[in-house]
Amino acid sequence: QVQLVESGGGLVQPGGSLRLSCAASGFTFSNYAMNWYRQAPGKERELVATITSAGGSTNYADSMKGRFTISRDNAKNTVYLQMNSLKPEDTAVYYCNAIVRLHRYWGQGTQVTVSS
Repeated sequence: QVQLVESGGGLVQPGGSLRLSCAASGFTFSNYAMNWYRQAPGKERELVATITSAGGSTNYADSMKGRFTISRDNAKNTVYLQMNSLKPEDTAVYYCNAIVRLHRYWGQGTQVTVSS
């Protein structure tokens, strides 16, 4: 059974940094691309970043380019999202996502709040 468990969220001041982690299980992690999404209150869920199965290619939403970095450790079945220069508008619940055998799976999400 596929499981995705996010961690690392919290309260941070504007300009600060956080590193989110997503531990995956129940599938061959190294065979699948992984994604981070986020959803702010009253807004639709949006794609933040994507990384290919071997980690050789990444893509970011325009507003995150240069501030966020997605990475993965296939030996640990974990994908990361390093977030720097955080802004209040980055406040959201951040979700790990994978499409495994045509099914879309989500973690429970981790709250990130950027506020002074």
